[in-house]
Amino acid sequence: MSIFRLNHAVLYVRDLAESVAFYRDVLGFGYIDGGDAHRGAAFLRAPGSVNDHDLGLFEIGADAADSGAGRTSVGLYHLAWEVDTLGDLERLAARLTEAGALVGSSDHGTTKSLYAKDPSGLEFEVVWIIPRDLLTEEDRAKSASTGRLDLAAELAKYGPDARSGVGISRPS
Repeated sequence: MSIFRLNHAVLYVRDLAESVAFYRDVLGFGYIDGGDAHRGAAFLRAPGSVNDHDLGLFEIGADAADSGAGRTSVGLYHLAWEVDTLGDLERLAARLTEAGALVGSSDHGTTKSLYAKDPSGLEFEVVWIIPRDLLTEEDRAKSASTGRLDLAAELAKYGPDARSGVGISRPS
């Protein structure tokens, strides 16, 4: 028996409608009809996904405390959503900035990442992975540390249509 991928994530959120709107309007997830919104739950699917759902959201109310994970308790730090192209990462950077959700970005050598928070303050990552055939020893060496992401330079180097993770996170 072996695990080969994450099928879906489930998050507790303060306000279901606000969270659905964020994941739908900013990140492009589709709302799945037949969800349980009247019971405080909604299910969404990532663009192009064939999963029943990729994200479940369960409302726990406006008085819910912030997550203490990593500060005062154990817990999940973040989820990382992979985009299809480097151009998608650029477009999401603009959408996340416009939504006031972008909290950082990083160059991890082999991956280029944006970090953001949803309306409940839950952090997530959006990542583009250098395709295997474009990886250099310099990229691999830089993965030992975290640097500043220069998205314009990455776009100039790889182009906006460079597909993420070919030969790494997806078949060649």
